[in-house]
Amino acid sequence: MPVLVAAVVLVGLLCTLDLILTVGVVKRLREHTELLSERGGGRMSLGPGDEVGDFSAVSVDGEPVHDTMISSETVVAFFSPTCGPCKEKLPKFVEYARGVPRGREQVLAVVTADDPRDAEAATPMVTALTPVARVLTGHDAEAVAEACKVRAFPVVLKVNRSTDGRLLVMTDDVDVERPAVASY
Repeated sequence: MPVLVAAVVLVGLLCTLDLILTVGVVKRLREHTELLSERGGGRMSLGPGDEVGDFSAVSVDGEPVHDTMISSETVVAFFSPTCGPCKEKLPKFVEYARGVPRGREQVLAVVTADDPRDAEAATPMVTALTPVARVLTGHDAEAVAEACKVRAFPVVLKVNRSTDGRLLVMTDDVDVERPAVASY
């Protein structure tokens, strides 16, 4: 009988300890949720309906690129040479961009490098993207990333002009594994 009482007490103590630890974990999760919501809800960029900021840039081919030039549905992708998921998504994005109805005119690719040494690492990305998109690097890339409030990579947005002329994000969840289709 004393063994049975000891076992019940031990199980009770373990359950109490488990309850205390669970309450502590829930408290920490709430703190982290509050921190994430203060930082934009964990969003990586602007979301649907958000207005894109002003930007002015020059592509690697020397083409001027301005927010005012975007008049129809345009895909804007953000990559970084130090980002593993970017390297995985790049071939899928290139294939997707090949199918965009008006080609390079409707595709803008932004390759950012935080460190000047990363600029060399960006060369393969730029080479892969140039045939299918207007590509921005360096300060020009940073200007567009800032206008779209990009905080992480990779991000693929679809933007378009609203009826009142503002440049808005249509979606921040472009499925690059499905063929691009015009939405007229």
